[in-house]
Amino acid sequence: MPFVTPPFGMTTWTPQTRQNKISGVSYKYEDTKITGFIGTHQPAIWMGDYGYITLIPQTGDLKITPDARAVTYIHNDEETHPDFYSVWTTDATGERVRTEITATERCALMRFTFPAGNASRVLVEASRPGIEGHAEVNAANHEITGYNPDRMDKHLGNIPLPNFKGYFVVQFRKPFDHAETYGLSGKAERGAYAEFRTTQGEAVEVRIGTSFISIDQARANLAAEIPDWNFEAVRQKLHTAWNEKLARVNIEGATDDQRHIVYTALYHALLYPKIFSEQGRYYSAFDDTIHNGHSYTAYSIWDTFRAENSLLTLLAPERIPGMITALLQNYKEGGWMPKWPNPSYTNIMIATHADSLVAEAMIKGFKGFDYATAWDAVYKDAMTPPDGDTTRLWSDREEHTPYEARPGLTYYKKLGYIPVDKTAEAASSTLEDAYDDWCVAQVAKILGKTTDYNYFLKRSQNYRNLFNKETGLMQGKNLDGSWAKPDDGFTEGSPWVYTWAVMQDVPGLVDLMGGPDKYNAMLDQHFAGGHNVHSNEPSHHYGYLYDYSGQAFKTQSKVREIANKEYANAPAGLDGDDDCGQMSAWFLFTAFGFYPVNPASGDYMIGSPMFEAMSIRLANDKTFTVRAPHNSATNVYIQSATLNGKPLNIPVIHYDDIMNGATLELTMGSNPSKWASNFK
Repeated sequence: MPFVTPPFGMTTWTPQTRQNKISGVSYKYEDTKITGFIGTHQPAIWMGDYGYITLIPQTGDLKITPDARAVTYIHNDEETHPDFYSVWTTDATGERVRTEITATERCALMRFTFPAGNASRVLVEASRPGIEGHAEVNAANHEITGYNPDRMDKHLGNIPLPNFKGYFVVQFRKPFDHAETYGLSGKAERGAYAEFRTTQGEAVEVRIGTSFISIDQARANLAAEIPDWNFEAVRQKLHTAWNEKLARVNIEGATDDQRHIVYTALYHALLYPKIFSEQGRYYSAFDDTIHNGHSYTAYSIWDTFRAENSLLTLLAPERIPGMITALLQNYKEGGWMPKWPNPSYTNIMIATHADSLVAEAMIKGFKGFDYATAWDAVYKDAMTPPDGDTTRLWSDREEHTPYEARPGLTYYKKLGYIPVDKTAEAASSTLEDAYDDWCVAQVAKILGKTTDYNYFLKRSQNYRNLFNKETGLMQGKNLDGSWAKPDDGFTEGSPWVYTWAVMQDVPGLVDLMGGPDKYNAMLDQHFAGGHNVHSNEPSHHYGYLYDYSGQAFKTQSKVREIANKEYANAPAGLDGDDDCGQMSAWFLFTAFGFYPVNPASGDYMIGSPMFEAMSIRLANDKTFTVRAPHNSATNVYIQSATLNGKPLNIPVIHYDDIMNGATLELTMGSNPSKWASNFK
């Protein structure tokens, strides 16, 4: 997606080649027509948009619907950067218009270069058919203002939000000759347009402010972020913001394609979560009111707890307290921390992995958020079943139901597992709830709550209740304790996929399987049998699991193989959805040569670095560097390792090692070695 937005920007601007929706994004590289340029808040393909606005330049007759207003383009006429987008489009009469876009956190500045004509036009679509958006023309201020109340995911939660609106202010530098609204009654598209007389090659500049608070706030955001019409100054500021982050990572010995993959991954990883506050205030989609403070949304937590959040603790540590505070705001305003806020509760995916984000922040020593409230929030996740827990099935994306938190928790607390014949996705939920219990235990430990620590640490062993010794795999159970059908009860996976979902206690899983030899044999079978699906997040840490069983050399070859196979410098360079940066975070960690198997622990398991050297300049001005002498496409195996010149014989480093600034040197070779083979 050719997004123009700052790191973590609230509103993202992109060309629209099709109508975005749940399961469909607004831009596909293969498309040949553009229907508009959208200010979107859609965070991922499987989530919907909300409060969006679309603009498109036109010549000739007024064209309102997407099909009617579509204009052609080719990629040779397209220029895409994080700080700038440009394209030439051609309408049905052959007239060409150039669109240029740059942006700030909540606003955009667009420049439309028109041919000569008496009806050069900028169309502003406030809402789509069936959505009661609104637009007004303010001729005195050369403005179009309005709002869009659409929330595509509203059926996936249970909180009505009558006050929700995505507000906008569109200002024109050139006074318009004519402007009017359209469609403000009935069920068609709603919006407005402004028309101009233009000379050949004349540019009409437009600045757009967005807000979830009010039109006045959108105007205030615009005044603060784009106070004048200096397009190049706005672009340069955005360029500087991206360069400050991207330049923190340096690589040596990479091909041009590899550099593109690395820095594209960094760009993706720094888009989420998204700012959801404006000049010290924010609209809460959890109680439908305005609050003082700063906030974030767009946490794809089932995906991003695995590595994306851990990456942000290195790349953007200044953001972590605010991101945790936002989850705690959601808890106080809505009753629970969310699992996928967009921007309110959505009953999508399983478990309460916000617990992992809280635990990780506390274990890594982050301050600036309320520890007492954090405890209350994770404790409620772990101990309070959702309304109607034992009377609902809790299927994924079940509509108009109470917030599910941990469905089946009533059974889990009593039986030590969630029965497949009573609750949907029960096997996966049991395993992931056990991980979250480990996270809650760590929060309790930090806060000196010894009884709670012991209780949740014991409960984190509930994964053992689903291990079938006959098959050597995890398997769901029914209420009566009998085994369910092998493939029943899993979320986007199977027994082979979820057997390894024991991030909190891999040594315990090794023992449960009968020791390192049997564990390694099963892990070999997992990969050889085609069970590892890297395009979906549960598999992301599996390549690193040989580190725990004396065969680190297999981790080294496997993660290098996955990185080379699943990532490419191409329009469809990811084999799957990026899921708010998680796919990209996996690649970045793997390129460095380590990965957070248990993300909340602060430990990183060593893999196989992809380059001769890769470094990150940290926010504390220290630098962590991985050097890999003799590295190549065939020299993927670690022969020896040192950390700050001292021998390192275990395949693990800690967060503090990185943040203190250090050099990890991994001498590479073409043959497997016994390095770290005693770590079990």
